[in-house]
Amino acid sequence: MPHVPPDRIAALTTAMAASELDREAQEVQTRYRAELVRRWDIAPGDRVLEIGCGQGDMTAVLADAVGPDGHVLAVDVADPSYGAPVTVGESAARLTAGPLGPRIDFRFGFDVLDEEAAGIPDGAFDHVVLAHCSWYFDSAARLGRTLARVRPWARTLRFAEWDLTPRAADRVPHLLAVLAQGQAAAYGHGEGANVRTPMSREALRALLGPAGWEPVAEEGVESTGLQDADWEIAICREMYAALEPGSAVARALRPTLDTLDALALPRGNATLDAYVLTAR
Repeated sequence: MPHVPPDRIAALTTAMAASELDREAQEVQTRYRAELVRRWDIAPGDRVLEIGCGQGDMTAVLADAVGPDGHVLAVDVADPSYGAPVTVGESAARLTAGPLGPRIDFRFGFDVLDEEAAGIPDGAFDHVVLAHCSWYFDSAARLGRTLARVRPWARTLRFAEWDLTPRAADRVPHLLAVLAQGQAAAYGHGEGANVRTPMSREALRALLGPAGWEPVAEEGVESTGLQDADWEIAICREMYAALEPGSAVARALRPTLDTLDALALPRGNATLDAYVLTAR
């Protein structure tokens, strides 16, 4: 599959509500997700279930790839009011009102493990996609149950996530921000954090077999220029500031936060490397 041309990237960027706040940042995010779709070889006419759609960054690119004869069911456990300064509901409304709208069905407050999902028939989708959402699950066990639940629904799993092992020193601040959020969640103080259960590639692979999936391909993907490290560092600091001073979780996080403050740049921190995995 060829690379998405610049004019398509520009159009997809415009379709996102967040582009009104920072077009350059949104274009970087869109270009990255277009590369994921290119590697996954998602084709016109395909039916896709996207789990953890959030603002719809991935959804827009998937909808573009499947064309007018394809369809994307984009689900997220979050309420439509979640997110700032643009909520996930506002972003979805903008996408739905645009030319890609007829190809997308957004469902917020939707968990595939709930009874609401019981009506989805086996073989309903060609692909199930989880793109940079696995660490948001509240436990590895819940992610494993989710992977098992969707197994009958799709012939192919398409997965993307950050690699927990930093391959260069400048990735360490992103790692520390991720680990601190996961540690806070383990203490029961994950409010306001993105990350709850950071997992290594090895831990993810260990969930696939019991869920009925067999990995068939895995590779790294270029993530230079993405702003996620800066975002996670900011979230981590805000989360720590909201903790009760002297509490057990604050004391546990203090060494990590001190190291993060010593290493992080004011902005432009490098992200962890990313990887994509396909299973059937």
